[in-house]
Amino acid sequence: MIQNPPNLGIDLDPVRHPEGCEPGVNCAACWIEGARLLDGSGRDEIADVFIRDGKIAAIGTRPSDFPEHATRHDGRGAWLIPGVIDSWARLREPGLEHKATIATETLAAVAGGITTLIMPPDTDPVLDTIAVARFIKRRAQLAGRARVVTIGALTQGLKGELLAEMAELSEGGCVAVSNAHYPLKDLRLLRRALEYAATFDVLVVFEPRDPSLSKRGCAHEGAIATRLGLPGIPTAAETAPLAQLLAVLPETGARVHINNLSSRAGVQLVAQAKAEGLPVTASVSIHQLWLSEMDTDTLCGTTHVEPPLRSLRDRAALREALASGVIDCVISDHQPHETDAKLAPFPETEPGISGLDTLLPLMLKLVDDGVLSLPRALDALSHRPATLFGLGDAGLLAPGMRADLCLIAPETDWTLTAQTLRSAGRDTPFFGWDFRHRTVATWVNGRCVFSQSPTG
Repeated sequence: MIQNPPNLGIDLDPVRHPEGCEPGVNCAACWIEGARLLDGSGRDEIADVFIRDGKIAAIGTRPSDFPEHATRHDGRGAWLIPGVIDSWARLREPGLEHKATIATETLAAVAGGITTLIMPPDTDPVLDTIAVARFIKRRAQLAGRARVVTIGALTQGLKGELLAEMAELSEGGCVAVSNAHYPLKDLRLLRRALEYAATFDVLVVFEPRDPSLSKRGCAHEGAIATRLGLPGIPTAAETAPLAQLLAVLPETGARVHINNLSSRAGVQLVAQAKAEGLPVTASVSIHQLWLSEMDTDTLCGTTHVEPPLRSLRDRAALREALASGVIDCVISDHQPHETDAKLAPFPETEPGISGLDTLLPLMLKLVDDGVLSLPRALDALSHRPATLFGLGDAGLLAPGMRADLCLIAPETDWTLTAQTLRSAGRDTPFFGWDFRHRTVATWVNGRCVFSQSPTG
């Protein structure tokens, strides 16, 4: 039974809003003056942006019929980008409200420039009915911050035995279907699932993980895990099920998104599939682009993730694949935990980290380090996920697009600390990291849902 979440003792509205943009009030018209406009299409210009009725009404020249008393926000010296779309984030509600709630995590999202969160189906109850999807949508509407959309279950109860009602879930607003990290009973069922999804043109999100190869493992199988005495997860735990999927896929006509790649060998399989013209796209978690198996050396539970942090060679391949477009999107793979979940010995800690606060800052740090161009980074965070998940009116700065926007103060140094982290989960390995760009305001559907001074 779905219940109301408990009070976690967190202030759910510790933010200041620009003059005229009050919490819970949808400003009919807003004017952002003089910001540097940047998006994944390569747009780079300084111009005014005029917002009306939740959409970008115009860029540059003020429309003749634009309201005289529109709310004005000074964007001079700042960057204005499309709101980030995080296509794989667990918000813990329903089912695990002692870890976090939709209210707490959507606040963390907008504070980090994320305007749309896409939830996987491994909630409790499982997201295999329209009722659960509607509950999540309603909770997000009540929170009034980031937009939350859902991925429906591929099989009933995620048990991998009977297909879920994909057509019904799609009609009910689910943007894709997935079995999360749970395996299907056999390849015959996988093929039938892909064929069924193709019939209704439903995107299938596939996270390649072989349970028999990864069972009881907690770190990348290699010299470091051996030295630390940690049970390892081989690269084959990712590549074996991925190769099976790619072998079956051409006979089904389905569109598949490979989620959470972690290895060089996995990247090579995806690159080959794309070269052959298969309808395949892929994503990588932001922490996989920064951390490696070497970071597990401290045996700190905040580096226990699934798939595990792999070798420096794997990390380099993931970065190169993202820059070249073999990997399409970057996700947070957000999994907030209560403190106790990370205090046990490393193999007994719960896998996953809180990633909403650091998704955009870590991507911009990759740009600063020359790993990615800024347009490619913004494309991977906004335009590509909007296209893949059917959110067609988001992801770019253009008249008629939805006014989901993020204003960033560039060259503004700040440090991730317990005070600056807004997620209810405190499980991040990035405490103490320094960043150079800071979110100062976020709009969702033309409404200012977060703002702060550049100094916090």
